[in-house]
Order: sequence, then C-alpha cells, then structure tokens
Amino acid sequence: MLVESPPEQRAETAAAPPSRRAVRAVGLLASLVLLALVALASIAIGAKELSLEQVWHGLFEDSGTYGDVVVADRLSRTVLGVLAGAALGLAGSVLQALTRNPLADPGLLGINAGASAAVVTAITFFGVTSLSGYVWFAFFGAAAVGALVWFLGGSRGATPVRLALAGTAISAALFGYLQAIMILDDAALGRMRFWTVGSLASGSDSTIVQVLPFIVAGSLLALALARPLNAMAMGDDTAKALGANLNRTRALSMLAATVLCGAATAACGPIIFVGLMVPHVVRSFTGPDQRWILPYAAVLSPVLLLGADVIGRIVARPAELQVGIVTAILGGPVFILLVRRRRTAQL
Repeated sequence: MLVESPPEQRAETAAAPPSRRAVRAVGLLASLVLLALVALASIAIGAKELSLEQVWHGLFEDSGTYGDVVVADRLSRTVLGVLAGAALGLAGSVLQALTRNPLADPGLLGINAGASAAVVTAITFFGVTSLSGYVWFAFFGAAAVGALVWFLGGSRGATPVRLALAGTAISAALFGYLQAIMILDDAALGRMRFWTVGSLASGSDSTIVQVLPFIVAGSLLALALARPLNAMAMGDDTAKALGANLNRTRALSMLAATVLCGAATAACGPIIFVGLMVPHVVRSFTGPDQRWILPYAAVLSPVLLLGADVIGRIVARPAELQVGIVTAILGGPVFILLVRRRRTAQL
C-alpha cells in the first residue's frame, strides 16, 4: 500500500527545484554582467591606457581620433575573444559529456591538431600567408580529423573509450608531422610561431564575419543536445530506455565540437585549457545537468579567455604575451589540481 505524503511535504518538494533553478538563473545573469565588465576591461586596457570616457567616446561617437581607432581595434579583438571563448567552452562541455570524462577537452579528439596540421600544410605547400586563407584550411583540417576519429572510433558503434583512443593516436601522428614540417621549413616556422601559441591579436571584422556562422550553428547544435547528453550520462542502457538515440547523439556531438573548435582554432590558433577548466568548474556549482552547464560554459569561458588576454597585455607592457601562453600558464597548475582531486575521490 502506498502512503501519500502530507500536503506540506509535497509543497516543499515541488518548490525546491524552482528555487534551485532561480539560483542558477541569477548566477547566469551575474555571469553575463561579469562578462560585460571583462569585455569593457579588454577594450580599455592595453599598451595605451584609455579612460572610460575615451572608451565610451570610441564606442558611440566617431571623430577619428587616435583613441577611437584604438577602441575600434580592441573592440574587434574583444568580440573575437567572446566568440572563440564561447566556442571552446561549449566544445569542451560537449566532449566531456560525450566521453564521460570531466578532464576531456577539444584536444582529446585531435581537433586542434587537425586544424594546426592543415595550416602548416597551407603555408608550406600552398604559400598561404593571410588569415583568410588560414581560416578555411584550419576549419577543413578540424572537420577532417573529426570525421576520421568518428570513423576509427567505430562510427555507429562508437564508444567514449574508442573515440578518445582514436583522437589520441591521430593527435600523436599529426604532432610528429607538424614538428617535421617546421624543422625542415624555416619560413613555415617563422610564419607559424605566433599562430601556434594562440592569440586574439588577429581579431578583425573580416575574421569575425568568416567564423561567426560556424560558431552560431555549432552553439545552437550544442545547446540542443543538452537533454540527450543528460540521458547518456546515466549509461547507455538507461539512455536507450529513456528514448535517446545514442548513435545520433554521439554523431551530432562530434559535429558540434568539431565545428566549434575548428572555427575557434582557425581564428585564434590552438588555445588550450579553456575548454577543460571552465566546464569542470561550472559543473561544481551547477551539478551534472547539461542544460545549465552549457549556457554557463558559453558565458564564463569568454571571461577566462578575455581575462587572460588582458593579463598578457599588462605583464609584458608595452609588448604583450599571447593569450595561449597565459592560458597554458594558468591551466597547467589547475589541471594538476583537478587530476589530484579526481584521484583522491577515487581512493
């Protein structure tokens, strides 16, 4: 015989989820405010200091002064940072859910390596020197490696372990190819040395226009996969029982991660740790629900990327450290801490 709970208890139980959702919604709104503040700092801080009045003047009035030109240049750089950061955060979140590995990032499946190898090939064998050429080669390389990983991982029979192993193997092979080309071709090494560390300095209107459609499409696809990824987190059998199509979800997840990471890498170079750190941190206060992890990662990843870019401009003024170097310096200790915490939790 089933005993019905008292009305008061049922009311409290029903009120708990909306309350938790309200807290998460407020947190997401606060994250958007934080992103706006960091974006403002990205525009105001650089080799030349600008006052808030100059930033406002440069954004909303056009008199052609030097300060206005600086604001216009930094605005494009900031917009690119927001787009690339959101793409990397979403790609990392999707891959962590797909592989059921909270330490996974876009580099795990060889997507960054594919884009880098394609750019090296374009420079060495086709003489491509402009960013507009890099974008399309890098995106093609990322897509090709994503498809190859999916095929080697078993395509319709792919599992998280197979995908990770295939990505690791392809990354190792492409890394060897990259090193061989850059050692043998000094000119390629000279042209690649800034792109390979990752930088937002190439931010321009043309770059944004080229990558924007891919980032928007990939973001919408990633957000649409939240519910199926939640079902897969419970295990394949449970996900099937809930009506999730595992093969379709894995294929679309690979597609979303490839498009997002490929576009970001094409525009900025391979920037590491952003797709690893932010989703992992977000999960600590949102829980495992991808419906909240994905939006939070899309907002907070640009905060990290733009913040690292601002730090790079300050510490080496009047020169600057590329954002890829700063994220690597910040991400290394964080990654070690995450691994140690994960090992301790398993003991």
